[in-house]
Amino acid sequence: MQVRADMSKASGEEELGLFPLSFNSSIVVEAREERLTSEPGSALLREALERLGIIEWMTARLDDPREPDLITHPLSELLRTELLRMALGWRDQDDADALRDDGAMRLAVSDRRGISPLRTRPKEERERDRNPEVPDGLASQPTLSRLARTLSDDRNLKVLRASLLESAARRIRAERGGHRKRAVTIDVDSLPIEVHGHQPGSEYNGHYHARIYHPLLATLAETGDVVDARLREGNAHTAAGALGFILPLLDEVESKLCVKAAVRMDAGFPEETLLAGLEVRGTPYVARLRNNAVLDRMAAPYLCRPPGRPPTKPREWFYEATYQAEPWSKPRRVVLVVQERTDELFLHHFWLLTSWTSEQKPGAALCDEYRQRGTAEGHMGEVMNVLRPALSSSPRPKSHYQGAEIHRQYPSGDSFAINAALLMLNLLAYNVMHMVRVTIEDKTGTGWSLMRLRERVLRVAARVLLHARRAILVIGASAAGLWRSALAGLAEIRVSVT
Repeated sequence: MQVRADMSKASGEEELGLFPLSFNSSIVVEAREERLTSEPGSALLREALERLGIIEWMTARLDDPREPDLITHPLSELLRTELLRMALGWRDQDDADALRDDGAMRLAVSDRRGISPLRTRPKEERERDRNPEVPDGLASQPTLSRLARTLSDDRNLKVLRASLLESAARRIRAERGGHRKRAVTIDVDSLPIEVHGHQPGSEYNGHYHARIYHPLLATLAETGDVVDARLREGNAHTAAGALGFILPLLDEVESKLCVKAAVRMDAGFPEETLLAGLEVRGTPYVARLRNNAVLDRMAAPYLCRPPGRPPTKPREWFYEATYQAEPWSKPRRVVLVVQERTDELFLHHFWLLTSWTSEQKPGAALCDEYRQRGTAEGHMGEVMNVLRPALSSSPRPKSHYQGAEIHRQYPSGDSFAINAALLMLNLLAYNVMHMVRVTIEDKTGTGWSLMRLRERVLRVAARVLLHARRAILVIGASAAGLWRSALAGLAEIRVSVT
């Protein structure tokens, strides 16, 4: 038995020999020039990007300050490199160097057709010309760091944020023959993104017991897409900036994605300014309220079981009321939800706040509407557990470079804005992965998590074979059926641009 590892080395490099393994002398590890890859899913993700047309949409709006005569890696290729790297689980920009010569990644990232993305210049030519018109592999870590800095200016950051809703709207309209949905519900929540350092804006948060950023995130539970986000300081209150975040988003969602949008929130958001703003706009909302002494006294008369033996199945009761918290300008409708759980002595209860009337949403329907937050929280959990955004940018003035002292210091970029740009790229990578996941679910009729998608479809063993005019990506038979389903679903997508 022989285990062979491809080093993907350029021509002219000395071939490595065999590596013995002590536990079994019959096994050796050999390095060869065969184009092996564990990232064939980059081609599938590129297909999704092409169907969406989101890269072209972004590059038409982003400012690229580089001198055109000095550009080796086009902006479109740099964006694809970052999105594919994040989707495939390569969290750190340092990982980019390990992927520079990966055959599947080079084919998936490049703007060029045919097999030209795999061609590499001779070593002598590369040493003579370090700024070629055609790149020798993917962008390096310093190049991607400069991209993050470029994307962090105000104009480009707005384009990145807008790309989240644009990608979701294009996918959803494509599923519906170019038409918008009649209604959607936007779930708004905050997330803790832990950092390991002193990144500007990060703070220790006593609720999460960690040093974090505390961004706002807006998702669609019905579809699973992320539609907007805003990075905030780690000590920001849950509802800080929520009004300025939600109201402009509602206008955009109702313009591109649906006819009428509603808002769903957890107990940290119901504040007078936000509630009044939604009511003035005519946007329905539902939120949970934190229990307090007043609400507990209002609930007390209803926390008793009816006479008779308790049934074997859990029961729920709903009671209508009005309630005005001290900071509120007026009373608002609240619904008490009382739950009887099997084998528990005491009843459980919680309160829901809403602008829907009892005729529009009776108590049971309102509770069902709120419980769909669980689906949205599952999608947010996938962002945290699968993408795991690495927001590590911080000012690091260099005193030496490649062993030599630096005679000219360049100012550091805005690290908070750079981390905001990295967050948006991670969320856009999530939307692209989610698009592939949805197509497989539709074709197979089974549910898929993003982690399962990455492990069984995107990151499978593969090899790139070259013929005269064609590159063949060889994957295992176990993944071939899933690839066939995904590609068939993506082929049906016809994006309408409005």
